[in-house]
Amino acid sequence: MKISLTNAGKRFNREWIYRGVTLELTAGNAYAITGPNGSGKSTLLQAIGGMLQLSEGSIGYESSHRPSAIGNQKSEIRNQQLGDEEAYKHISFCAPYLDVIEEMTLTEFLEFHRQFKPLLSSFSIKRIVEEIGLEAAAAKQIRYYSSGMKQRVKLAQAIFSDTAIVLLDEPCSNLDAKGIALYHSLISNYCKERLVIVCSNDPVEYSFCETVFSVTEFKKQ
Repeated sequence: MKISLTNAGKRFNREWIYRGVTLELTAGNAYAITGPNGSGKSTLLQAIGGMLQLSEGSIGYESSHRPSAIGNQKSEIRNQQLGDEEAYKHISFCAPYLDVIEEMTLTEFLEFHRQFKPLLSSFSIKRIVEEIGLEAAAAKQIRYYSSGMKQRVKLAQAIFSDTAIVLLDEPCSNLDAKGIALYHSLISNYCKERLVIVCSNDPVEYSFCETVFSVTEFKKQ
């Protein structure tokens, strides 16, 4: 997968949150968006994920696939431009402001979620629950979870979805030291071939990212 931003800008009323964002983000790499509180990090990430419309410029999504070979002849990898509705299928998102369905148990919630976005094929729901260390609470309604437990659920929803793009906004919110270690383990084990974008002020959350840029670089007026 590849995401291309060309002169992307977002404005609320007369105030430009960011402008002139031109980036190319590719699978197999991890990127971090940094910047002070209120600088527009989350707004940029939401636009990348298709949750907010740009005020100017464009965002393009491109997938790569290899058509079936005929006989012994090797086929070339082909790139395909995706529309917004098609791109949605390739994107998972984790953020503290996104809610989970608290009336459901963890098992019910993951079952419900995979009706809309398939989970990684080699993972049963039981295994996912074990991976995030919530076996003892799997049959408990999520409303009774601590804030840290709920954040583990949000991480699982994003990372174990069968998507090529994983967007993470302040992914360690409400996590203790053990939860932060789990987060890094999940990234290391299951996100190496994907396109990962982390939005954060805390280096602990994006220490694995090869490319770091600040949204303040795009504060043109």
